[in-house]
Amino acid sequence: MHRTDLLPIGELAARTGVAVSAIRFYEEKGLIASLRTAGGQRRFLRADTRRLSFILIAQQMGLSLDEIAAELARLPSERTPNAADWRRISTGLRARIDGQIAALKLARRRLYHCHCFLR
Repeated sequence: MHRTDLLPIGELAARTGVAVSAIRFYEEKGLIASLRTAGGQRRFLRADTRRLSFILIAQQMGLSLDEIAAELARLPSERTPNAADWRRISTGLRARIDGQIAALKLARRRLYHCHCFLR
């Protein structure tokens, strides 16, 4: 691995738009990992830009940090999710969303029927 393959935390933050504090938080949660210089400074792999992007998108899709960690743990060591991984993840998420929609529709019907009794 070359020194140019490693990014300081500030550069990773600038490339991804993720705050340094959030990167530290994701590292603390085990979602990304840093290497340390002799002086103790964090260095990240260039691939961590894609890993952070995955984390952000997965959160926007409704996955919890625990679910994201589980998905990342299913990947070979330090690999970022690819198109096949996304298909698998989105299929599972789609099923969960469909269940939530069905539950919300049922709740809406029940609320409507309760309203009719109050007239």
